[in-house]
Order: sequence, then C-alpha cells, then structure tokens
Amino acid sequence: ILPPSHGVAVGKRRGPSRALRGRLLYYLPNPADALFSSSSSPPRVWREFVWGAIAGAFGEGMMHPVDTLKTRLQSQAIMSGAKAQKNIFQMVRTVWASDGLRGFYRGISPGVTGSLATGATYFGVIESTKTWLENNNPNLSGHWSHFIAGGIGDTLGSFIYVPCEVMKQRMQVQGSSKSWALNATKGNVSQSPGTQMYGYYNGMFHAGSSIWRDHGVKGLYAGYGSTLARDVPFAGLMV
Repeated sequence: ILPPSHGVAVGKRRGPSRALRGRLLYYLPNPADALFSSSSSPPRVWREFVWGAIAGAFGEGMMHPVDTLKTRLQSQAIMSGAKAQKNIFQMVRTVWASDGLRGFYRGISPGVTGSLATGATYFGVIESTKTWLENNNPNLSGHWSHFIAGGIGDTLGSFIYVPCEVMKQRMQVQGSSKSWALNATKGNVSQSPGTQMYGYYNGMFHAGSSIWRDHGVKGLYAGYGSTLARDVPFAGLMV
C-alpha cells in the first residue's frame, strides 16, 4: 500500500483520478479498488474536472487540522507579540483547551471550496491544454507542453484558490489580539477554558464580505503575486 503523498505526485503526472485512487487506496483499499477497477471508459475532460475536484476536496479535508496548526504557529507572534507555543504539540494543547475539536477545523469551508474548485480547474485545464498544444505545436510536445499546461492550469486556479486561502487563514486564527494573547501566552492554557477566540467571522460568506468591505479586492488577493511565483513553476515542473 502506498502512502497518501503518492497520490499527489501521481496526480501531477497522470491525472487526478489516479491521485484520488492513490489516496483512497491508502485509507480505504477495498472500496477504492472496486471503484476504480470498474471504470474502463477512456478519460475525458469532464472526468478530469470531476476527479480533480474530488481529489482536491478530499486532500484538504484530510490535512486541514495540520494546516491549522501550521498557520497558528506561524502567526502567533503577530497576534500576541510572543512565540509562546514552541512546537506543534504545545499548539495542539492550546487549540484543544481553547476551542475543542472544532478549533482544528476553523476555516475548512473556504479551504475545501478553494481546493475543490482549484482541483477541477487545474486538472481539467491541464488535460485540454496539453492536448491542444501537442496537436497544434509539435515542437512543444513532451515536457514543454506539460510545463506550460501546468502553469496555465495553476494560474487559472489561483483566481479561486487565493481568495479562499485568505479567508481560510483568517478564520483559522481569527479573534481579537487580546483574546489570542490571553490564551497563547499563558503557561497553563486550561486556566481560561471557553474563551472566545473566534468571535468575528461566523462563516465563509461573512469572512469574504467583511474582507471585501474593509480592504476591497486587494484584501481578498493579498499575497497573490508571491503565490504565483511559488506555485506556477512548481505546477509546471510536477506535471
């Protein structure tokens, strides 16, 4: 049985249905094998969109708690002025004591929405773009067509992914600086059970409308240039 990360690498090279198969074979081997082995029809663009969406949403749903811990660790110094939690285990304890299980899943709605839409766009565009390039530009066949298709797919997907990522990260760490500092800087976080760290955004649409009202389109696309600089070359190389 292959690890879940194998699904991501395979998806970049051979399509999202194989990426999803790689993940599901790890977690649910028997149902996944039956599902994918029964499909014998040739792949089509619409299937790449569907499987890309499913693979993206599945991966985000599985890894969101880890992403929340990462985001909280990276942002705690900004929120509280101190790096109180020095490792992931301390942050797990802090999140659990302050917000329980739901604290690990704050921001999952925009996270899954962004991954679902981006996965569909990314993989669907890759397949159609590669086919078009190879049919109309024989000199761009092989690695170059894959690189260009991956870059185009990721660029188009970023229009959806970046705003969802901004909303997700704000929801993961939302709350006033005072409430965050109260919890993050205490040696024993259980001293302040039930403290409301998430009283500002009550959902994805509230977060999006609030960011738009306060900061406009620039707020929703904060970090867009650096995201493209990081992800587009990576996407092109991994296809």
